[in-house]
Amino acid sequence: MTDITPLLTDMYQVTMAASYFKCNRHEEIAQFELFFRKAPFKGEYAVFAGLDAVLHFLANFKFEAEHIAYLKTVMKADEEFFDWLATLDTSAVRVHSLKEGTVCFPHVPMVQVEGPLAVCQLIETPLLNLINFSTLVATNSARFRQAAGDEFSLIEFGLRRAQGPNGAMTATRCSFLGGFNGTSNLQAGFKYQIPVRGTHAHAFVSSFQNWADVKFRTIKSTPESSLKGAEADFVDEVLRVQSQLQFHHTHPGELAAFTAYAITYPASFLALVDTYNTLQSGVKNALIVAVALHRFGYKAVGIRLDSGDLASLSIDARKMFKEVADSQNIPDIERMTIFASDDITEEKILAIKQKGHQLNALGIGTHLVTCKQQPALGGVYKLVSINQQPCIKLSQDADKITIPGTKMVYRLYQDNGTQTVALCDLLTKADEAAPKANEPIQVVLSGAPQTITCSRVVPLLDLVFDGHVTFSSKQPAPTLTESREHCQQQLREVGDVAHPTKPTQYRVMHSTALANQKSDLIQKTAQVLGL
Repeated sequence: MTDITPLLTDMYQVTMAASYFKCNRHEEIAQFELFFRKAPFKGEYAVFAGLDAVLHFLANFKFEAEHIAYLKTVMKADEEFFDWLATLDTSAVRVHSLKEGTVCFPHVPMVQVEGPLAVCQLIETPLLNLINFSTLVATNSARFRQAAGDEFSLIEFGLRRAQGPNGAMTATRCSFLGGFNGTSNLQAGFKYQIPVRGTHAHAFVSSFQNWADVKFRTIKSTPESSLKGAEADFVDEVLRVQSQLQFHHTHPGELAAFTAYAITYPASFLALVDTYNTLQSGVKNALIVAVALHRFGYKAVGIRLDSGDLASLSIDARKMFKEVADSQNIPDIERMTIFASDDITEEKILAIKQKGHQLNALGIGTHLVTCKQQPALGGVYKLVSINQQPCIKLSQDADKITIPGTKMVYRLYQDNGTQTVALCDLLTKADEAAPKANEPIQVVLSGAPQTITCSRVVPLLDLVFDGHVTFSSKQPAPTLTESREHCQQQLREVGDVAHPTKPTQYRVMHSTALANQKSDLIQKTAQVLGL
């Protein structure tokens, strides 16, 4: 994996730092905020991710001698600046952040960074790099989960299509965070303790031509089976079952391949059935092996569909399962898993559900890990105060005008009798009193003052770095599984805001004081410009 060093940045970050240093402004205290202006995938929300990598980067931030030597070859600056860079660390930096897995909204800070101006400037690009893609994939994963609902187990299959090893590892981690159940990526499974899944490919099936390719023929039966734990010839049993079921015209190499795989993995047999003909050969051969495994005391897991009309094929396959289950008096065969892959998108999931199906699980790769529908999140990192004075960026595009000053971020909840739902997010000035539940709260939405009440107030930003990572053995960082659970709870709380096709709009409100501060600063800046 690529090391994340201070050089993983844009050139202008270092040239700005050199100018701050020359003007003796490098140690002035600044605050930046990292947020996005528009939710990805034409939706209403994003799922925050990437904090673990950010904290690792900050904790190990240091310009090595070789970095300094390289910088001297590509830029001009005083020698004192390079000497200062060599001593630089993040001991004076404080970071507040959302919890990973938090559902978040446009213009709401995901991360606040406070510290010496030059240092905060130097870490801008790495933080955007680490958060933008992670948040994009976690959001995409959550959208797939919202489309699938509880009907499917979702497995991430994107390793071979991801943008390099780093992209693959990030995508797998954030797919799990957003709601997927497992991955095919062994390295991610090892590093992040994500459940791994996998059986065989078409190449495995087509490599078998006939029974001569099955070099090992026996399986040890279970003690509960009629064979009482004895080891017996499994190929003979497969051939007996084939004759009994009268499935005579299936592909012999495919049946040999399924048999070989079952001999290797009798307790976890799942067959890819579309190498030749899904219904006429693949499903029938899988059923032959499933019945034979039952007689040895094992339950076959199921089949995987990888082409064709997945919904229709699953229905037809389930009917075949039932016929064999009834004729052989093996009820478990009717309940076998039908797993599907094949370039699956959100829209394809919704269409499958609308049409009707008998699928249990989906493998999703390209459209998940590459975020093909929207390949980048427009996260930005903007200065909001310098030396405790709020500052603003103006634009003819109102959406690009920043919200000045140090802020607090709260989520307000309302109890509707059956559940507590997220009502809105509220941004306030940092020195304001926190809003209180069950008391009137003066807010501004799109320039219009309002009064609202809520039943619960939750601060969203936690101090996660104070010259060092604030998590400890007494207060450890959430595990990936805990962050995944947090994400699913957040999605339940925002309700139809996360609806896959008809999301409702979520409100982000400002306190009256914060709205007035923004308005005043716009007016003052306009006066300076003579507008």
